[in-house]
Amino acid sequence: MAKTIQAIRGMNDCLPEQSGIWQYVENILRSTVAQYGYQEIRMPIVESTELFKRSIGEVTDIVEKEMYTFDDRNGDSLTLRPEGTASAVRAGNQHGLIYNQQQRLWYMGPMFRHERPQKGRYRQFHQFGVETYGLAGPDIDAEVISLSARLWRKLGIADKVTLEINSLGSNAARAEYKTLLVEFLEAHKAQLDEDSQRRMYTNPLRVLDSKNPEVQAILSDAPKLQDHLDEASAAHFSQLCERLAQLGISYRVNPKLVRGLDYYNATVFEWVTDTLGAQGTICAGGRYDGLVEQLGGKAAPAVGFALGLERLVLMLTELGLTDDVPAAVDVYVTALGEDAVLYAQTTAEMLRDTTDLRVQMHCGGGNMKKQLKRADSAQARVALLIGGTEASDQQVTIKYLGGDADQTTVALAQLSSTLNAFFNP
Repeated sequence: MAKTIQAIRGMNDCLPEQSGIWQYVENILRSTVAQYGYQEIRMPIVESTELFKRSIGEVTDIVEKEMYTFDDRNGDSLTLRPEGTASAVRAGNQHGLIYNQQQRLWYMGPMFRHERPQKGRYRQFHQFGVETYGLAGPDIDAEVISLSARLWRKLGIADKVTLEINSLGSNAARAEYKTLLVEFLEAHKAQLDEDSQRRMYTNPLRVLDSKNPEVQAILSDAPKLQDHLDEASAAHFSQLCERLAQLGISYRVNPKLVRGLDYYNATVFEWVTDTLGAQGTICAGGRYDGLVEQLGGKAAPAVGFALGLERLVLMLTELGLTDDVPAAVDVYVTALGEDAVLYAQTTAEMLRDTTDLRVQMHCGGGNMKKQLKRADSAQARVALLIGGTEASDQQVTIKYLGGDADQTTVALAQLSSTLNAFFNP
């Protein structure tokens, strides 16, 4: 007997009983960005490795340790995309979408990082993101954040998430601050853990984000980035805070929030939750005004965010917020006898022609008890009972499942209107 082949570790199947909540979440994401006038962009899963080295930064964990990189048959180095922003900028530059234009874009799809699989974090994972180009003011920052806040309200988790914001300032101001931070860290080098000692010279801002409580205790006396912002960035951040207050969006300024990718500047933000344990961030983003030029385009301001669908689905499931996820089937059509089967199939097709209901036809025969058991398994709200009498009289018997409504028999011509009235009272 041949050995059964398993999925690659950290790359999971989404089974039919799970796909309903995924579709529910995806539909809310799509409808929300449509409310704001954002347009979808779809990028390749495989990109040139150089794209991510130049955008994310060669000394980041993603590029150093996590990317799935390989040489193709032509000897070109290719990488399965680990995130979406760099690909969106590459596509925008390549197709002339960014320079001297305003764009509001969104994307959704799989990303790949070779890291230790854990709850809510996998090697193939899925992200939804929005990216905006050509808009430099705090108004678009506020819009992007308010869009994400609307997502939480629609999903019913607004009271389970907290917005944290910060400003990284301009590249020049941040470079000056890095010098001060490295001097401080060097003075405390012996007290830092191995990871912080390594990052101290390669990416010192990431030390601020250390999860080690002993390192955080040392950092309490470190120079504060907010004290070294350039004037323009400080004004931008102040105006953003005012807009968030006007929109009724609560937030907390986190001076140690720096994000893990090199391309961020000025505004950065995260939505965090304590419902997922240590993996508390469900959505993150900010400004990356220099990335378009860095990847070969003409300079353009940009801001966006990305969220992980696995964590969002996990959060909704653990909070028991899946009641609004629709069942796969509304109406289950049963039939007893060959004449009834033919009539039932034409009835099912008629319903699909005349309604938006999800109609499943029983196949494989069996007695009525077995067929109704299948209807319950499909979580249908209505079963249509069709036998020889119904077929000869051009009628259908409606059985309402899981409710108090009485079983009734209606003429075939009245079936669509009767079911529409039931499902859309």
